Amino acid sequence: MTELPERYRDAVQFAFGDTPALKDALLALVLSGKKTATCTALRDIKDAHEPMPKVGRRDVVLDGAGKPAAVIETTEVDICRFDEVGEDFARDEGEGDLSLEHWRESHETYFARNGGFSPDMELVCERFRLVETLQDDEQETGS
Repeated sequence: MTELPERYRDAVQFAFGDTPALKDALLALVLSGKKTATCTALRDIKDAHEPMPKVGRRDVVLDGAGKPAAVIETTEVDICRFDEVGEDFARDEGEGDLSLEHWRESHETYFARNGGFSPDMELVCERFRLVETLQDDEQETGS
């Protein structure tokens, strides 16, 4: 297993998604450069007392097994309602067919199973850039 570099020991650590398979699939999109944005329900950040994303902060992304896999740097943070998310953001999330319709369907399903969905729910919309990959070359993400 790759050891977390000292410079990232105090970094926020998280995984995209809510299942090991989804975490690995979304991580693969980040590593390929297809995923440069993400969103979280504002209530989830508040309920978990997690720090809000902050422009310039570097976070460690974990894979589906909870191992450090990559470092991203936040480049933009906005709070908006679910029903106000636009096509550019949906495309930058890099998932599915990249359409706003697909984004809305998949994220409604995700939020419904993770605390509830409402079209006017507030989301923290974050754009980021990949800083570095942390996994060893022989490690694979996914199955």
